[in-house]
Amino acid sequence: MRIAVGVSGGGRSLANLIQHESKHPYSVAFIFSSSESAKANAVAQAANRPLLVLDFSRKNFEQAKSTLYESLEAHSIDLVVLAGFMRLLPVDSRWQNKIINIHPALLPNYGGRGMHGHFVHEAVIAAQEVESGATVHFVNENYDEGSLISQSKVHIAQGESAESLAAKVFKAECGLLPWTLSQMAAGCLPAKDVVLFDQGRDFH
Repeated sequence: MRIAVGVSGGGRSLANLIQHESKHPYSVAFIFSSSESAKANAVAQAANRPLLVLDFSRKNFEQAKSTLYESLEAHSIDLVVLAGFMRLLPVDSRWQNKIINIHPALLPNYGGRGMHGHFVHEAVIAAQEVESGATVHFVNENYDEGSLISQSKVHIAQGESAESLAAKVFKAECGLLPWTLSQMAAGCLPAKDVVLFDQGRDFH
């Protein structure tokens, strides 16, 4: 399964996907970025993967959208994976249920506009939740509202900080996303119900 990865930040999730692709039935065939300064761009270049940086500002939005979808077709992409992509990506009708995102919380809670990075973990801690985790979901026209595919849960310890919770959740993401892609490539996902990733097994 040929995937394209959308990035905006440091590229840790992108690096994780590239690191584990040899053990899974997917390949990172194309990368698109929303920022010239994203550290993820260097990750793509170091891995010698095709990289396209696009300007998703209001002024250039329609051109960026058109260029992106033309590029996905040109690279024969089967699935788009948003991994730290900080823009609301317009879903072309031909790409319905072919774009997924990973979110650092157990959706449908703690999602939506502004719920990213440390803001998510701070909100979870403030609400005194006993667990959090990561969610893979389909992308639609609203932030974090597409149908859920898979989740991985982590326990929140007493006195947990947003920083320590972020580290736990990212570790969960590193297992969940490659495994979910493998299951989608095999036709096992999406399923009728959200599938819970078992961190007790080595899925890498």
